[in-house]
Amino acid sequence: MSVILVTGSYDHEIRFWEAWSGICSRTIPRASEAGQVNRLAISPDKRLLAAAIHKKAYIYEIAAPPNAGPIAIYEGHNGNITAVCFHREGKWLVTGSEDGTIKIWDLRSNSHLHRNYDNEAPGELISCDQAGRIKQWDLSENICTHELTPGGDTPMRSISLASDGSCLVAGSVKGKCYVWKINEERSDLPRFQAVTMFQAHNKYLTRLLLSPDVKYLATCSADTTVKIWSISPNYEFKLEKTLQGHQRWVWDCAFSADSAYLVTASSDHTARLWDMSTGETVRQYNGHQKAAVCCALHDGAG
Repeated sequence: MSVILVTGSYDHEIRFWEAWSGICSRTIPRASEAGQVNRLAISPDKRLLAAAIHKKAYIYEIAAPPNAGPIAIYEGHNGNITAVCFHREGKWLVTGSEDGTIKIWDLRSNSHLHRNYDNEAPGELISCDQAGRIKQWDLSENICTHELTPGGDTPMRSISLASDGSCLVAGSVKGKCYVWKINEERSDLPRFQAVTMFQAHNKYLTRLLLSPDVKYLATCSADTTVKIWSISPNYEFKLEKTLQGHQRWVWDCAFSADSAYLVTASSDHTARLWDMSTGETVRQYNGHQKAAVCCALHDGAG
């Protein structure tokens, strides 16, 4: 399976799509399970799908038969899970929850919850929260090493770290974006050097994401649009395109590996595939009965 495109919805369904035809190729049955799908992530090797469903994280095999259930369920959070991410080596899964905690799960262990890293710590992790804080965590020491509060106590809704580690972008619920250049720990410069901030949307910002080539930033909003911002070498953000077509809030987005396409999920029950060069919708994915609130795309090397 060269292109894996998945969406999750308030209708409790997880759907796999053929990206170019728009046909739904698999629906994960969840009739006996309660809870809406909040967030999706595909493992780097394209083998696993992680789904944040209410207070639990479910792991599915992507190549499994259509009616296959989860191969693992991670329990421990006391609130809705709002973030899920695979470590780039595929060994760990990270979840963030409304209970105020971040948990790291060992995908190779039966005990699952992982605290002792033995000489192979996952490295650093960056989080944002409802109190407006952005934190960098040293996972080997289990401590917060840096804390940023760019908008005071205005809740931070979304963060995105550049694939090359060059910059960090955060978006607040008020539609404002904050950008930091990331300097080497060994340098005399601050680790996170504030370089710019700008108003991306006048309504609620739901999600932002840097493209894999770090040339663009996509911002999603309650205003029904997705905005595409170009990034100059000196971190100037210029509005290049406004993607219009969704009828309600846009909740999530995912770039293709070559940064040429963007997938979005919306409260209008649909997901869309956009051509970044034209700003036009290439395909629309219809089938969810309620809001499509999350999407995941993996079309790169497995």
